[in-house]
Amino acid sequence: MAIKNHNYHMTKFVISAPDIRHLPNDTGIEVAFAGRSNAGKSSALNTLTQQKSLARTSKTPGRTQLINLFEVEEGVRLVDLPGYGYAEVPEAMKRKWQQALGEYLQKRECLKGLVVLMDIRHPLKDLDMQMVEWAVAMNVPVLVLLTKADKLASGAKKKQLMGVRQALAELEGDIEVENFSSLKKIGVDKLVIKLDKWFSEHSA
Repeated sequence: MAIKNHNYHMTKFVISAPDIRHLPNDTGIEVAFAGRSNAGKSSALNTLTQQKSLARTSKTPGRTQLINLFEVEEGVRLVDLPGYGYAEVPEAMKRKWQQALGEYLQKRECLKGLVVLMDIRHPLKDLDMQMVEWAVAMNVPVLVLLTKADKLASGAKKKQLMGVRQALAELEGDIEVENFSSLKKIGVDKLVIKLDKWFSEHSA
């Protein structure tokens, strides 16, 4: 299989949708980014695409309340899913996001890979584990990015990486774990390689 290199800096915003019924047709290939509200999802997307404000970042975690769709090229899309876990919003609103998130993950046929972001200092919370376990159950490959890796010394960074790899190995899924930092550009190359691989595997 020839792996095609995609120009992620050409990525364009397409639509923000409250649920999957408002998304474009379920065709092509999508890779979704998921994570707790304060895991640095928007920053990772902006770093990947070399665009400062493609995905809106905010000092208040939990601003991604909609499914945000970005097109890399025709039929190749990145999806920023609603953040889970942290946001201080009314319970009903939280439930609505969780529903949109769950529905997307279960019903979107063109989802071919999941990038799960976790703060390297607090990885593997319950919702993170549920997300990865769900992906394994649905045969969706996972790349776990341990974000904010610049905040730890190299020994601690390595220890966290090994610990998370070990914990997730027990799930016996297609799971890779890498350290990541939007600030220091750690792990961006590995993210690009993985995305190119996923998109190439499923392109017509």
